[in-house]
Amino acid sequence: MPSICFYFQVHQPFRLTDYDVFKIGHNHFYEDESKNVEILDRVARKCYLPANETMLRLIDQHKGDFKISYSLSGAVIEQFEKYRPDVLQSFQELARTGCVEFLSETYYHSLSYLYSKAEFLRQIARHRAKIKDHFNQEPAVFRNTELIYNNEIANFISEQGYKGIICEGLDHHLGHRSPNFLYHPPGNPNIKCLLKNYKLSDDIAFRFSNKAWDEWPLTTSKFAKWVHQVAGNGEVINLFMDYETFGEHQWPETGIFDFLAHLPREIIQHGDFNFKTPSEVIQMYDARGEYDVHQLSSWADMERDLSAWLGNGLQHDAMERIYKLEEAIHTTKDGDLMDRWAKLTTSDHFYYMCTKYWNDGDVHKYFSHYNTPYDAYINYMNILTDLEHTLEIHNSGN
Repeated sequence: MPSICFYFQVHQPFRLTDYDVFKIGHNHFYEDESKNVEILDRVARKCYLPANETMLRLIDQHKGDFKISYSLSGAVIEQFEKYRPDVLQSFQELARTGCVEFLSETYYHSLSYLYSKAEFLRQIARHRAKIKDHFNQEPAVFRNTELIYNNEIANFISEQGYKGIICEGLDHHLGHRSPNFLYHPPGNPNIKCLLKNYKLSDDIAFRFSNKAWDEWPLTTSKFAKWVHQVAGNGEVINLFMDYETFGEHQWPETGIFDFLAHLPREIIQHGDFNFKTPSEVIQMYDARGEYDVHQLSSWADMERDLSAWLGNGLQHDAMERIYKLEEAIHTTKDGDLMDRWAKLTTSDHFYYMCTKYWNDGDVHKYFSHYNTPYDAYINYMNILTDLEHTLEIHNSGN
């Protein structure tokens, strides 16, 4: 009986204010609150509230047979707390149905695993506490920022007690095998890998409104037929995507909400199929082999590697400089300084510095509020210089 596992990423970074060199030493507030509120309000109106309403209705209609999972970053939860408690309440209402699982991740949606295991664990612990506080759940499945993954990360997460980890299902690692089974990292059966079926996921997330696509328009019956073809050659179809797919990336005018509203019925009408959360999936199915990934992978861009955040010298320079401050910042025990530093580890700041072109370049431009990657770098480094200056003053006792 194949299962459909829906997972949605929900994240909004704290965007940085325009910060020129003349503000260094004078302005220690780095966030652009007006932009944060503007974007959160827009996405709440177009995606979060209508999508959550649709999900709640589907769970009610299908009497618990429709299940989903979310990974909400700590950064977006903080913004819900501060600016849109109604959105947070709508997620809490979903949690109370018992049909929604919340996953574990880094609090600030950071690449901290690559630079500091101590900070990585701090952010996971803080995120777990936030999820427990708001949704009364203890996450058992982990998803790293942007599905960044390799064998080493899987083993490290396994050592923390997690039983499952979300990652991209890459053809060159799978070979002839299907992503529609569970796997485990080499030599470690204690944690199961849930591999994203990127083709079916991207049909919804990226191709749904593309009129040049030879499968446009994508109807629920057509998509359900593709899913049902997995019967006999798969046990779980992992459909992983940004939640903003619904209403923000794929506008309501495209019919994306109608598609979502009718999809569960179309899939469940084939009696062999069901919906399960990630924790239910790893309890139900055995791993069918090893998923051996040495190089770091992700779900970003055409390369599905780390080049979206670490593809040029600007990004490396900024990333290395912020993590060089870690020990000194934490030595101060100053909550405000530690908070300002941690927010600067958010991966989006480095994503804005990406200098890729062609199709991926367009995607980066869509998400960035800077005119160029160089503007993003200069702005970030000015802020970092102010943080370093503030730290020096703090340590000198002045």
